[in-house]
Amino acid sequence: MESLTALIIGALTAASVYMMLTRSFMRFLFGLILLSNAVNLTIFASGRMTKGAPALVPYGADAPLGIVGNALPQALVLTAIVIGFGLLAFALALAFEAFRRTGTVDTDELRYAEPKEDAPK
Repeated sequence: MESLTALIIGALTAASVYMMLTRSFMRFLFGLILLSNAVNLTIFASGRMTKGAPALVPYGADAPLGIVGNALPQALVLTAIVIGFGLLAFALALAFEAFRRTGTVDTDELRYAEPKEDAPK
């Protein structure tokens, strides 16, 4: 199962890097979403993907009995999903406003505020 997860993480990372290198701002955002999902899967897989009991300590014991799941990566992934959703909502609002003001999502055309190449220094 871990090897399949590693292949999926690699495919998501490769697709996200490919999408983030294009000139379209929307493709960049979709690449950012894919990269976020790849990182979430990586963190989740770091907690060992085995079947186990919940990490509950029985009364009178010092540690959980038997094989238990690690709850820390699950909590980190849950937090990362919420933060990623907030980042996506902000970026989509930013992209919509940029499109509304400029009429394009091409990153080269969005550079109108930068100085021209032939301007004297």
